[in-house]
Amino acid sequence: MYEYMNGIIAATEPGYVVLDVNGIGYRLLMGNPYAYAAGQKAKIWVQHIIRDNDQALYGFETEEAKRTFNQLLTVTGIGPKSALAILANTDSNGLSQAVSGGDVNYLTKFPGIGKKTAQQIILDLKGKLALTAQPAPAVAPDVAPALADALAALVALGYQEKAVNKLADKLAESGETTTDGYLRRGLQLLS
Repeated sequence: MYEYMNGIIAATEPGYVVLDVNGIGYRLLMGNPYAYAAGQKAKIWVQHIIRDNDQALYGFETEEAKRTFNQLLTVTGIGPKSALAILANTDSNGLSQAVSGGDVNYLTKFPGIGKKTAQQIILDLKGKLALTAQPAPAVAPDVAPALADALAALVALGYQEKAVNKLADKLAESGETTTDGYLRRGLQLLS
């Protein structure tokens, strides 16, 4: 239904951004909403998912990420939340390398992905994935709230709150200053 949207980021929250497109605020669920800052102009690739009792718009920084999300949805046992968590947690080519190399251990590090689902991902997507690196937009530094937002985003991605809270001190000492930086570092530590 939607391919992409151009607009201004009205808000960034754990798990989603609000994109203002000509006065209409679209809530776009994202793996890393803190890659954007409020007031920033953005082009976000969008996938509209309709379920029995739910509708949601999922947003992506690149067209390739959207394509990979849709490929992940074709795998039995992978829903939109799991696919988004995988995209948020992987580096630019880590997922395609894990799939092509049959690395089950890499895939089971993602929240909600067990050994059988990891094997199914490899079986269904081998030779079909190709992620490309794309730098994330800059975010203005804001230390204490930035760390709190990153922790909330990790919980929204499906990580257990107890595990996320254990990371708080490590992240505070990591030298990061932005929510995006904390979130990326937290994803590395949890993987």
